[in-house]
Amino acid sequence: MTDIATTELESVSPRTAERTPAPRRRRRPTVGKVVAWAVMIVLLLITLFPFYWMLRTALSSNGALYSNATSLLPVDFSWGGFERVFGLQTTEEAIAQGGSGASIDFWLYLRNSVIVATGVTACQVFFSAMAAYAFSRLRWKGRNAVFSVFLLSLMVPAIFTLLPNFVMIRDLGLIDTLLGIMLPGLFMTPFAIFFLRQFFMNVPLEVEEAALIDGASKVRVFFALIIPMSVGPIATISILTYIGSWNDYFWPLMVSYTDESRVLTVALGNFKSQTPQTGPDWAGLMAATLVAALPMIALFLAFAKRIVNSIGFSGIK
Repeated sequence: MTDIATTELESVSPRTAERTPAPRRRRRPTVGKVVAWAVMIVLLLITLFPFYWMLRTALSSNGALYSNATSLLPVDFSWGGFERVFGLQTTEEAIAQGGSGASIDFWLYLRNSVIVATGVTACQVFFSAMAAYAFSRLRWKGRNAVFSVFLLSLMVPAIFTLLPNFVMIRDLGLIDTLLGIMLPGLFMTPFAIFFLRQFFMNVPLEVEEAALIDGASKVRVFFALIIPMSVGPIATISILTYIGSWNDYFWPLMVSYTDESRVLTVALGNFKSQTPQTGPDWAGLMAATLVAALPMIALFLAFAKRIVNSIGFSGIK
């Protein structure tokens, strides 16, 4: 083989071809993509607009709001709404700034909400994980039939269980207590069990069998193997449970009557209804609502990617 032939073979060898980067073609946006992006931007603006309106109202002077209700910017900019929420204004100052004079013990209601949401989340996720493990990994007679019946409870509207739950809480003497608010959701929910069961079923059987051969019990497998391997889905269901418990309104409204057991959502509704002097204190109400929603927004933004990945991995759409 001549030198020229050798050179030509080297020039077309696969290794050389792989090293030569292919020129990138700049893709032109299609009409469909442009329309899709436009629709997404419009939907995003529609979704975020209520939060902006909440902020705009909170930063407005309550007395000036009625004079220019359609303005997109804060009307007569003022921090008075936030000052009333955090108890930095007296009743006379609140009335002078156009407020109703109603007060709100924000930190007390915030403490109650944190206790209720944390207690419900910790207990509900723990017991739901145990039930999900029993439905997914343990072999017992009638397991699938019981799980099918259990899933039927997902079809029962929550309003149907309010009266039986209220009678039970009343008979237990837990009306107007934080435990009375927590008890109906303290143990487990069908959705949490279904969500965790979907992930537990994907854990390889070989891993669990190896642990059992080494002498581990089912309880130890659950706590030392299944739970550490399921941190992502457990964190996801914990966040969803915490947000749901934090935003719950109707059940706490039914069983709490005093400030000691009143959570933040009920307190905000009570604050809105107190209008002894003028109309509702919209600036203070929106400031309190914004402050109450910020922890949940921050929590979701911090774990948004993990939540989406866990939901996709569990096959729940």
